Amino acid sequence: MTSIYTLTTWIIPLLLCIILHEIAHGYVALKLGDKTAWLMGRLNLNPVKHFDLIGCLIVPLFLWLIKSPMLFGWAKPVPVDFSRLNNPKRDTGLVAAAGPMANLLLAVAFVLVGRLGLWLLPMNSTFTEWFILNIRNGVTFSLVLCCFNLLPILPMDGGRIVWSLLPKKYANLYAESEKYGLFILIGVLFLLPMMGLDLVGWFIGTLYPIFAGFVNIFI
Repeated sequence: MTSIYTLTTWIIPLLLCIILHEIAHGYVALKLGDKTAWLMGRLNLNPVKHFDLIGCLIVPLFLWLIKSPMLFGWAKPVPVDFSRLNNPKRDTGLVAAAGPMANLLLAVAFVLVGRLGLWLLPMNSTFTEWFILNIRNGVTFSLVLCCFNLLPILPMDGGRIVWSLLPKKYANLYAESEKYGLFILIGVLFLLPMMGLDLVGWFIGTLYPIFAGFVNIFI
């Protein structure tokens, strides 16, 4: 029963974080010239439109079953045709940055909703406790997802931002790494930590306090 209760305090924040992350990509792409996500009906909050079997169910459920201290997941990526953007090189970086930025702003929104809830809800009630846990998990997951997606590995958001900022000559060379991106990501997530080199943990641990400091302004 305790595990199920814990799961209910993560599922709403998780869905909000991953869905809004993807919608942000599609919305900014729309404003910059690419209507692909809009035409496919992906710019809405309907979870069915964004459901990914592995990212929305299998991975979070597995982490819950092994009693992971935090759930993680992802939604079905919003399709973006970067060639249709007004300025493909510049706008690719802006579209990529929209996802992490949405998560950062969502963390602020969780804080503000939490403050309002504590003002309106009765103290020491079961629902208030559940509400507070949702807010805390929402802030944590939003910031972790923001940091994680900024990893400078293609096709991650951070990789696309780096590609957008590099001079064309070096950007083309960097783009070649995308074909190996999945293997590189698996390596830094699983293989390097086995050798005592947790680059992802270091990267998130470096960025997290910076973004958390920004969010703390609203507490």
